[in-house]
Amino acid sequence: MPNMDLYNFPMSPASRAIQMVAKALGLELNSKVINTMEGDQLKPEFVKINPQHTIPTLVDNGFAIWESRAIAVYLVEKYGKPDSPLYPKDPQKRALINQRLYFDMGTLYDALSKYFFPIFRTGKFGDQEALDKANAAFGFLNTFLEGQEFVAGNQLTVADIVLLATVSTVEMFAFDLSKFPNVERWLKNAPKVTPGWEQNVESLQQGKKFLEGIQAKEKEAKA
Repeated sequence: MPNMDLYNFPMSPASRAIQMVAKALGLELNSKVINTMEGDQLKPEFVKINPQHTIPTLVDNGFAIWESRAIAVYLVEKYGKPDSPLYPKDPQKRALINQRLYFDMGTLYDALSKYFFPIFRTGKFGDQEALDKANAAFGFLNTFLEGQEFVAGNQLTVADIVLLATVSTVEMFAFDLSKFPNVERWLKNAPKVTPGWEQNVESLQQGKKFLEGIQAKEKEAKA
C-alpha cells in the first residue's frame, strides 16, 4: 500500500474531491488537516512542501503535487486499473473529461467561490453579478447533463467526482437548484454511484455548522 499524505481542509470542495477519488481507487490517504481559516497554509513547514501554499496537496513517497484536478488524474493514472473508466485512455473520451475538469476550475468553481465563499469571511454572499455568473455556470452544467447520467458520457469519471464535490457545496446554503433539473437529478443520484459520498456529506455538515456559528456571532453582535 502506498504511503501518501493529503494536506487538506475537509470543508474545501477540492479536498473532498480527492478523498472521493482515493475511495474510488481503494486508496488510503493519511489526512493532514490544514486549517486555512487559521492560516495553517502559511506555516513554513507547509510552504516548503508547496510554495503556492494551496490545498489540497498530495505527497506520495516524497513526490509533492497540488491542484486537485491534477492530483485526481495523477492518482488514477498511477494507481487505477489499466484503462480505468474513471479516466479512459481513448483520446476523445479523455479530452471530454479534461474539458469538464477545466470547466470546473475555470468556470464553475470560480463562479461559485466568488458568490458563496465571501460569507465565511464577511457574513454576506457575493453581489448580483457574482450570482448571475454562478447561475450561468450551472446553466452550462445543466446542458452538459442533458440526456445523460454523467457529465462526460455514460459512466462515472473523475470529472463527475470533482464536479460533484463542487456542486454539493451548495447544500451548505439555501440555494435552489430546481432551475437546473439535470444538475439536480445528477446530484440526487450521487449517493448511489459515488464512492466516498458519506465522507463528503460529513464534511459538508461540518461546513454548515461552521457557517451557522458565524451567523450566530453576527446576530449577537447586532443585538
